[in-house]
Amino acid sequence: MLKRFSIVLLLFFSGIAVMAQQAHLYNPNADAAKDIADAIAKAKAEHKFVLIQGGGNWCKWCIEFARFAKADAQIDSVIQTGFIVYHLNYSKENDNHAMFSKLGYPQRFGYPVFVILNGDGQRIHTQNSEYLENGKGSYDKNKVQSFLEMWSPHALDPHVWGDK
Repeated sequence: MLKRFSIVLLLFFSGIAVMAQQAHLYNPNADAAKDIADAIAKAKAEHKFVLIQGGGNWCKWCIEFARFAKADAQIDSVIQTGFIVYHLNYSKENDNHAMFSKLGYPQRFGYPVFVILNGDGQRIHTQNSEYLENGKGSYDKNKVQSFLEMWSPHALDPHVWGDK
């Protein structure tokens, strides 16, 4: 009986820890300009792109995307292979107006919104997350995987397409 209780208690606290971690993806106190500059430098050095997920800890869909992407091994692999991820906070504490402005006001699509920067920091794509949903409260694996693969550094490499 004690062993069963201990296991239940362990699972309960593990679940709380996972939810707490996912609920704090966004840091309203972060210096977004510095963090994104660092992400760009890291992406360039690693031949990756920067995947910015704009949103906030208040956003159910933002938290769900992070959970969904981590839970699916193929999608997580595509992200790990091709992107440096940054969660750009939008909240009443810090709306990061200057950074969202610099990125072309992607918040017009709602949250989360995805912005992809190349290794030089140029915005190459903005994605409305609504088009990635499955209509059942989560995201569609094929749509998300296709989006990530089509905007990966490999897909945009001119040598892949025969350009020299």
